[in-house]
Amino acid sequence: MTLLRQTRFADRLEAGNRLAETLSSLRGQHPLVLAIPRGGVPIGRVIADALDGDLDVVLVRKIGAPGHEEFAVGAIDESGLVQVADYAADVGADERYIEREAALQLERIYQRRQLYSPYRASLDPKGRVVIVVDDGLATGATMRAALVAARRREPLRLICAVPVGSPRSLTTLQGIADDVVCLLAPEDFRAVAQFYEAFPPVEDREVIDLLKRRHPAAPAEAVSQAMQFSVDGLTLEGDLHIPAHARGLVVFAHGSGSSRWSVRNRHVASVLQQHGMATLLFDLLSPQEDEVTSERFDVLKLARRLATVVQILKRTTQLEHFPIGLFGASTGAAASMMMAAEHPDLIRAIVSRGGRPDLAGRERLTLVRAPTLFIVGGADTPVIDVNRAAMAAMRAHAELTLVPGATHLFEEPGALERVAALATSWFSRWL
Repeated sequence: MTLLRQTRFADRLEAGNRLAETLSSLRGQHPLVLAIPRGGVPIGRVIADALDGDLDVVLVRKIGAPGHEEFAVGAIDESGLVQVADYAADVGADERYIEREAALQLERIYQRRQLYSPYRASLDPKGRVVIVVDDGLATGATMRAALVAARRREPLRLICAVPVGSPRSLTTLQGIADDVVCLLAPEDFRAVAQFYEAFPPVEDREVIDLLKRRHPAAPAEAVSQAMQFSVDGLTLEGDLHIPAHARGLVVFAHGSGSSRWSVRNRHVASVLQQHGMATLLFDLLSPQEDEVTSERFDVLKLARRLATVVQILKRTTQLEHFPIGLFGASTGAAASMMMAAEHPDLIRAIVSRGGRPDLAGRERLTLVRAPTLFIVGGADTPVIDVNRAAMAAMRAHAELTLVPGATHLFEEPGALERVAALATSWFSRWL
């Protein structure tokens, strides 16, 4: 636990910045910050932005004691799981009271979910570094419920982070979170507000705005444009599409004998666009190079060119704020894995369709940090085997999904639609 010499915070903004500094080692791991509304959300926004992570709310409600609503005797989470303190009955909170209050608070949780994120489900903590945040810890009941709710969804690592907390309450969290980060733990703790110079109430409108605020450069209207990239003395052509209010960018790395005109990849790109993802399809090889089979399998060259293009995109004003994912097919999947291994801070997520990730080499596969989804046709037996081997070599979160009955090119009815749905789900989860 890191403790500060100061005794108060100016406001939630300063508290968030202080916590972000303490958690700075998590930058590059794309953490998911789950803030407890409403006071935890301004702090969570600061931390998510500083660590290049995602922000969502974890919805839990305190169950107050009869006649003393601020004194917690339990809590309930979004799934309906109720936790009750061992002293609840001593203050008049019998079983019937708990049931009645739990039902009331669960209804309020549902109302808040509809208010805060009406058009999407909550972000999935599975396999991710998760930081649960609030503006302070008094009894700890709400934080305990939030941590238990997050733990049940199988995060890779679970961290509790608060600017200030009661020493007694902090000790109760040690067995629930993998790490507890608290900057102030004063023995004279009475209330969270006493440790802030300014502690105004946070309104629902502010929570909604903070959850929406992510990529200020995203255009309000769709943009489509041709792009050219100067690489290795060549000019590579590309097609960029940014839907209105896009939240991420997926770069396609085409496979052997393919190009930006690939019907299959254009179909996947169109579905991604419909779900708020910007896409770039570009040619990794010149027309002359593409006629030479050995060039198509020069994965090192493909990866180097892919890295150059991504670096150009990150310097492009309208794209610099977007998290980037890679969609690789065949040898393009190997190039994607290799590029992500060499530049882990640039790539947030990878999808491989009928790919040959094994061509990246086992050593590089172990260096990939981006969560990776391998999609393979259920009838494409040789490629299934090499994808399983590649996934086994990885240290990052990885999953393999087989599309039943599909062959290597996913030409069977419904197969490509399944690929597009899987890719959309994956990028929506990780970008």
